[in-house]
Order: sequence, then C-alpha cells, then structure tokens
Amino acid sequence: MKKTLVRALKRFAAAGAVVLAAVSLQPPPASAAPAPIVGGTRAAQGEFPWMVRLSMGCGGSLLTPQIVLTAAHCVSGSGNNTSITATAGVVDLQSTSAIKVRSTKVLQAPGYNGSGKDWALIKLAQPINLPTLNIATTTAYNSGTFTVAGWGANREGGSQQRYLLKAQVPFVSDATCKQAYDELIPSEELCAGYTSGGVDTCQGDSGGPMFRRDANGAWIQVGIVSWGYGCARPNYPGVYTEVSTFASAIKSAAATL
Repeated sequence: MKKTLVRALKRFAAAGAVVLAAVSLQPPPASAAPAPIVGGTRAAQGEFPWMVRLSMGCGGSLLTPQIVLTAAHCVSGSGNNTSITATAGVVDLQSTSAIKVRSTKVLQAPGYNGSGKDWALIKLAQPINLPTLNIATTTAYNSGTFTVAGWGANREGGSQQRYLLKAQVPFVSDATCKQAYDELIPSEELCAGYTSGGVDTCQGDSGGPMFRRDANGAWIQVGIVSWGYGCARPNYPGVYTEVSTFASAIKSAAATL
C-alpha cells in the first residue's frame, strides 16, 4: 500500500521520546523522532571528521569550519539562536575529547513548509578545526552506492546511539521511489535503500549527510537525511534532500551568516 499525504520525518522527538514515525501534515511541520543507522557498523575515530551531532537530536556536516549543514525540519525557523549545541570530533558522544560549540544563528531554507527544500544552516559561535565536507554542485554523483552515518536509532522504534554508525545504501530511481511515495519531489529529493530493506537511516539521523567518493576519490555530500516510512522496511527506501539542486542557494546563504 502506498503512503500518501504524510511524511515520516527522521528526527528527534519532543522531550526525547522515541517514536515509530513523526507525521507532518504540512504546513506546519510536526515535531519528529530520533534514530540511528539501521543495519550499520561502528565508524572508526576520524573516519568521517566532518560529522556533527546536534543537541535537538539531529545530525549534520561541517560545510565550513563554522557552519553546519542539516535538515530544515530539524530547526524551527531562521534567526539568532544560541540554544543548539554541536558536538564534533568524536565517534563516541561521551568522549572527553568531544568538541562542543554553541550555535549563534540558524537559517532555514527559504520557502520551507514541510515538503521539499529540507535543508538548513547553523552558524557556530566559533570555528571547529576539522575537515569539512564538500557538497555536490551537479547531479553527476546522484547514483551508485552511498554512505550514510549517524547517531540515530539502529532499529525502528529504538533509542539513539552513543557511537557513530555507518552503512552503505544503493541509489533508487525516482520512478521506483514514486511507487512507494506518491509525494516524492523528484526535482528536490533522491532515494536510496534496498528493496529487501534492512539498511537505512532512522529517527535521529535527520540532517546528516549521505555521501560518496567523487572523481578524485574525495568524499562529497549528495544528500541530507530527510524522511521515509518507518526505518529499513522492504520497498520503502530512505528519502534525502538532493544537495546539488540547492548547492547554489546553500552557498549563497552560508555567505550571509
């Protein structure tokens, strides 16, 4: 049965509760739930140095040393905001080596209403001296096998994780993804996952990057964890913001923060 009219956003639930799916009947977007990578394995320390954990229960990546790229549904709007703490530099969130920096501003994608345009930027109070993750500016890398990583739940309805998990997921065509999700926006979103399920991002992974190697062997971000029906269910791939579609807008917005 196709899922229609609703979106299960992959983010942190209010008051820290873990829920099966957070439904948004936009506008406005509802609060969502947390989760880690399903079917993943632990990432090694330093393997993905640009990964960021955000205190509201989402993931993100270092676009620049002082700006985190995440999902629009992870934040409540644009403007000055000192309530978010970004944790970086570790795979173990309880490590004493963790770098923790507060936010100063948030910029939610202009025109975001809970459907599409699911990206946002968070400016930090000070730069984090770690490698950054380049974003795709063309659709050239919107295929093949992608890597996802996060501290979200490792099973549907599970709790968020202490250690960073990683997994690989294959590209799913728009036509195939449309069979699962009528409301998919092909010009703004791309899908990845296995027909058999078993591996996926989950609640709490929202805002984190989906990435792969570019022609030079460097990591490049092609997606942002956005939404999906449950976690790792057969025939329901994960849906990701198509970064290349918004690359110009993201870079322009970052320059204004």
